[in-house]
Amino acid sequence: MSSDGYTADKNFCYLISCFRARVKMYIQVEPVLDYLTFLPAEVKEQIQRTAATTGNMQAADLLLNTLEKGVWPLGWARMFVDALRLAGNPLAARYVNPELTDLPSPSFENAHDECLQLLNLLQPTLVDKLLVTDVLDRCVEEELLTVEDRNRVSAAENNGNEAGVRELLKRIVQKENWFSTFLTVLRQTGNYALAQELTGTDCYESNAESENLSPEDGPEVKEPLLLVTDQPSLEVWDIENNSLEPSFADSSVASESDTSLAEGSVSCLDESLGHNSNMGSDSGTMGSDSDEENEVQRASPESEMHLRPYQLEVAQPALEGKNIIICLPTGSGKTRVAVYIAKDHLDKKKKASELGKVIVLVNKVPLVEQHFHKEFEPFLKKWYHVTRLSGDTQLKITFPEVVKSHDVIISTAQILENSLLNLEEGEDDGVQLSDFSLIIIDECHHTNKEEVYNNIMRRYLHQKLKNNRLEKENKPVIPLPQILGLTASPGVGGAQKQAKAEEHILKICANLDAFTIKMVKENTNQLKDQIKEPCKKFVIADDTKEDPFKDKLLEIMTKIQTFCQISPMSDFGTQPYEQWLIQMEKTAAREGNRKDRVCAEHLRKYNEALQINDTIRMIDAYNHLETFYNDEKEKKFAVLGDDSDESDDDGDDDEDAGDEKKPLKLDETDGFLMTLFLENKKMLKKLAVNPEHENEKLTKLRNTIMEQYTRAEESARGIIFTKTRQSAYALSQWITENEKFAEVGIKAHHLIGAGHSSEFKPMTQNEQKEVISKFRTGKINLLIATTVAEEGLDIKECNIVIRYGLVTNEIAMVQARGRARADESTYVLVAQRGSGVIERETVNDFREKMMYKAIDRVQNMKPEEYARKILELQMQSILEKQMKIRRSIAKQFKDNPSLISFLCKNCSVLACSGEDIHVIEKMHHVNMTPEFKKRYIVRGNKALQTKFADYQTNGEIICKDCGQAWGTMMVHKGLDLPCLKIKNFVVVFKNNLTKKQYKKWVELPMTFPDLNYSEYCLFSDED
Repeated sequence: MSSDGYTADKNFCYLISCFRARVKMYIQVEPVLDYLTFLPAEVKEQIQRTAATTGNMQAADLLLNTLEKGVWPLGWARMFVDALRLAGNPLAARYVNPELTDLPSPSFENAHDECLQLLNLLQPTLVDKLLVTDVLDRCVEEELLTVEDRNRVSAAENNGNEAGVRELLKRIVQKENWFSTFLTVLRQTGNYALAQELTGTDCYESNAESENLSPEDGPEVKEPLLLVTDQPSLEVWDIENNSLEPSFADSSVASESDTSLAEGSVSCLDESLGHNSNMGSDSGTMGSDSDEENEVQRASPESEMHLRPYQLEVAQPALEGKNIIICLPTGSGKTRVAVYIAKDHLDKKKKASELGKVIVLVNKVPLVEQHFHKEFEPFLKKWYHVTRLSGDTQLKITFPEVVKSHDVIISTAQILENSLLNLEEGEDDGVQLSDFSLIIIDECHHTNKEEVYNNIMRRYLHQKLKNNRLEKENKPVIPLPQILGLTASPGVGGAQKQAKAEEHILKICANLDAFTIKMVKENTNQLKDQIKEPCKKFVIADDTKEDPFKDKLLEIMTKIQTFCQISPMSDFGTQPYEQWLIQMEKTAAREGNRKDRVCAEHLRKYNEALQINDTIRMIDAYNHLETFYNDEKEKKFAVLGDDSDESDDDGDDDEDAGDEKKPLKLDETDGFLMTLFLENKKMLKKLAVNPEHENEKLTKLRNTIMEQYTRAEESARGIIFTKTRQSAYALSQWITENEKFAEVGIKAHHLIGAGHSSEFKPMTQNEQKEVISKFRTGKINLLIATTVAEEGLDIKECNIVIRYGLVTNEIAMVQARGRARADESTYVLVAQRGSGVIERETVNDFREKMMYKAIDRVQNMKPEEYARKILELQMQSILEKQMKIRRSIAKQFKDNPSLISFLCKNCSVLACSGEDIHVIEKMHHVNMTPEFKKRYIVRGNKALQTKFADYQTNGEIICKDCGQAWGTMMVHKGLDLPCLKIKNFVVVFKNNLTKKQYKKWVELPMTFPDLNYSEYCLFSDED
């Protein structure tokens, strides 16, 4: 009996290794955990936190990893299978049944995958037309949902019917025979049209005629289910498989790539996929009786691939095979021109029996999906294999294999850069530029300095110059791809004189090896009908209103400065003052002056509060300070006493272990700063909630919004651009909470970046996509956005664009203004008098004119002069890069990691030596020595528990002596490793006893060895 149990447990691990991709799609983790009594409570809590923070799929993956690697009681595999069935996950149970008697057949998997893809494609229709309340109870009756599923769907519905539908679809696809059961539910609840969408046949008429039934009899109709597998050829599947053949992809591959329905909300494909007439016809061909009609409906929209005269004009040199830059305003169809050029290029290559390969490079992940769904795939899929890749893409094949098997690849530039580096470093999975015949670079004005675009193009230029030498020696050359750059505004690079502006344009042209730059200005006759020039307005707020909240902050900051005896040269609340504080903090840390360092840190928070008060509400500034001081208070109580259990370092049981903790002893500086805030806390809050002293800029903003939306039509849309993520979120809350805005039909939401560089929580890519989709359909009609919405993203044209105290450069101005391209649109700048914002906007207007003049002069240069200057700039770029590499190598050989040490920047205790540091993936700096482990503890941090592609962060490591954050715990290939952030340390150079602080590891002139994974695994086992 025991041997049978052992065999079953062993079979389970084998099944998981085979079917992991499918199993984790079909598990709802939380109800399953209830039945797994053999799992420790802390393990369950960790999995539940993962589900709450990063999603069910990641939690399922963590659960499977835990079960595979742990040591559990005999028979645990059978207990897990029973738990899956009891929790309503029978399909998952079939895959992991250790008796190997119930595995789904390949035909079952194919049918399931095909139905899953169909539902994915038709999801926008279901979200728009299906009412959750109509089908919820029936789904429970048909065992398509468990009672817990029903409760979760109902909870999601509180955020709107659309959210409820997405939660419903996410859960039903995890059940057996869900497709036929769901069709039955739709018919039983009178949703015949939706059932017809899913089957491609008129599920009522065909049966009503044969059975002579009346409409009232509709729900009782019994009909053979039309499965997707009954269709001999459906090009609708080619959207994901990128194949012109009617065969389906291997089921395991499909399950890996089509996880969107099982994870979070059901992946809503781009609006173009759900509502574009061409794509819609694909899903509708299933019920057509005419093969010829099907072919017409499925045909790539060649008839729509006609360019306007101005588009053909700028595309002409590229159609002749030349490298060019196309400069067209936002909304004028740059990407459509690129699609046209790509097809023409591939057609000519095919006709000449040459290999044609196009790669489209973008600098933002959302642009990959946007270009794929909106432009390249719909127009090219009939003739060519199109795919897309980004950091979010999960593939079982390497990038070079993707390149070999597709004609058009849409990718983030970093993926290509990584693959080029792989080849240069001798790895097998690399590509070279000669593998492509056309490279399209979107937003090509970023091809400068050390941007990834420029790193790629430097290789191109280096090979081009090498080819020139080979030609002179009559030796074979390496073919290079044609280059096409796209931009709305190349800018002038901060130039103050016309000559410098022309030099900047020439540098962009040189970096892209462009034969010419083609431009059609916004105010030309060709574009007037296509691009609407917005009316520009300035709204100025006076700075004469009393602000007692600000006065109180200034009073507190003055007391702190007096306490630490410092006298800055800049005014409170300004950028120069903040820079001065940053420098002061670094100097104090280097000198071991904790008093000045801590005071500088607190002054920065007050300075940030002043800036928030100047931009948004007083209460937002107050909340910023309160959060900081609450964190400081919690930190002082977060460190365990010396007699506590050091092995409990996961930080997950802080509440339970409360009796074991004791606060750190506050020194004079900490005591003064904490007491100062607490003494003024009540007064600050009282002042912050007083409406009489509202920010004057907010008043002007409110009046501007109300004016624009009151006189605009119901379909009006607008964007407010603001500087920080925090201000975007706060403005969104302010508008949502104000009933006056709702009365004129304003539905607002914030849109911020997905990067993790800010302390403020970012938006995920899916959250961004959902907000943009709702903005496009009108469910949201006012976006409050950071600069993420200025460039590239396909945001519907707006009637109103407001820049709220935000002015950067002329490129951003042109991009933002380009969003206001609806009829009779308005571009408004709201700013405070004396802030310099209006002056900077005027400078940007001047620079924009300089830019157009510079482009015009570059276009009209004599060919010989242009070629000479381009070659000089290219040589200069290559030589500067080579010199930089030489200096870097010299530094790396000169310094030795053992010659430096790291001190805690707060208490100056020795953390570790440089020789203890190892590097993972050329990015993450870790220290796995036993000595270092004794010097820190781990504190749980939900904000950091985010799963990434190759590692995940589980908690924050802090100094055992003072509670200063040192970095994060990361899990890499199953190992727990402390990952250090250099900004939290002071680096001491032993040879000359100098001390220095760095923001980034790359600034430290030191090379650390890569982590030897196998050696560390052996070391860990022995340990």
